[in-house]
Amino acid sequence: MKKDGNTNSEVILFRIKNETKENWKQTCKERNISLTSLIIDSVEKRLMDDERRKVLEFIEKQDNIFVKIETNVNQLARVVNGQKFISESQLEVFSAQLTEIAKLKAQQNIIFENIYALLSK
Repeated sequence: MKKDGNTNSEVILFRIKNETKENWKQTCKERNISLTSLIIDSVEKRLMDDERRKVLEFIEKQDNIFVKIETNVNQLARVVNGQKFISESQLEVFSAQLTEIAKLKAQQNIIFENIYALLSK
């Protein structure tokens, strides 16, 4: 082991085949991460930086989808409030959709809890 200029880190030298090194470098290039990150995250069984970015993008997209749904619900409520009437069939469809949204939101929350647990490692 060699000490790096920074007293908080050290350099570890190890031997690997040139082909393996090139494969690792290609993987890093494709994933837009450093070789150091690839090795450390793999050894420590942590989420890779590129995977973390994808997860955060997924969370943001999910949030945007539910914002659109909430906006549509509010628009429908505004129309119904203005008309002071909603037919029985429209109410049943709307209630079924709200129930489905509630189920999806509950599933999403479970997924997010699992994701946050992974991100915290």
